[in-house]
Amino acid sequence: MEAANKVGDPAADALVSDLIDNREVDGVNDLFRTINKLGPGQDLSQLPERLAQFLREAEAAPPGWSEADVKAAESFFGHHHGEASMLQGTVGLIGTYLSPTGAFTLRSTGRLGGVEGPGRRLSQSSRLFLDMGKDNAMRDGSLAATVTKVRMVHASVRQLHKKSGEWDYAKWGEPVSQKYTTGAACVFSTQILQGMANLGLHVSKDDAHGFMCAWHYVNHYLGTPEKWLLPKDAAEVERLWNQVRDEEWKKTDDGVFMTAQAIKFYRELVGPGASDAYIALTRVALTDKYADMAGIPKSPLDIAGKPLAAGHGLLSSTAGGLFGETAKQTVGVNPYKDILGVASKAFNQVERYALTHDKDDQPQMHQELHDNR
Repeated sequence: MEAANKVGDPAADALVSDLIDNREVDGVNDLFRTINKLGPGQDLSQLPERLAQFLREAEAAPPGWSEADVKAAESFFGHHHGEASMLQGTVGLIGTYLSPTGAFTLRSTGRLGGVEGPGRRLSQSSRLFLDMGKDNAMRDGSLAATVTKVRMVHASVRQLHKKSGEWDYAKWGEPVSQKYTTGAACVFSTQILQGMANLGLHVSKDDAHGFMCAWHYVNHYLGTPEKWLLPKDAAEVERLWNQVRDEEWKKTDDGVFMTAQAIKFYRELVGPGASDAYIALTRVALTDKYADMAGIPKSPLDIAGKPLAAGHGLLSSTAGGLFGETAKQTVGVNPYKDILGVASKAFNQVERYALTHDKDDQPQMHQELHDNR
């Protein structure tokens, strides 16, 4: 981990540094919209040759990647895409703010970390989450293209901090280091599986393996070397994550600030009812320990997310009051499902916003930093 914290992505860093120096970032961001996949059939003729060559070299599949891995990933998304996408957009994003280095990096990279940050980050992340579950996304190169764009965004963050001369390498290591990249993949994979279990959602062993295969694939296209690549074995990743999480997750002013901005964004976008569902679900999925660490406020629905026997009789008065008669009528054995249903429906609205707002559905590199600290 110490070694990975000092390493960026040399190939992407060299390319993006050159693009920044030549003020070509905005033009390349526009060209990103024409890149729909990596591999045969994608026209790269309009790109600067050094960028086209980089994309050709980025096409290679993860070492040992197989059709069985693709099928396993597709099985997971066939069963759980809606819930997983929603939890990645809430629990996952907030989970990354619990990394002191991650929260500091995002907050100090203005357009991702400032007041407009949650919407911008969600809009770009939603494209990744949705693409992961699309039919043939891991066969036709479309997911690889989306992830490679994120890889270049990471490189732009590293290079702009380097060029600023203000980044404390002794304290923070490399900006968006390989340690942070694989750590974030853990948050968006095994932490989400744990959150689903906390919410009473059953994920089979085979589907859990498929989700890890998907994130192994994503981790590879983010530019992570094989030696630091997220394993495909769900039990192994969970064991590793449980072992290091309390060393890596801390309460910080940056993390609390970022979480507050995200919650404010959700409240303004979907209103108090559905945003209360998000808050309740996030607390239950993360557990109170980590929710308090992130600064997530307690919700009127918290009690419905406790052990089922305790919450069952209270859901009709809490969720019913917030969400109307439907919630009262659909109270079943597991009150999580009712809140999940409401939150998932509302998250569709969030994703529609994210993918249409300000044409910001593609990962976008930065030409310069805007520090909002």
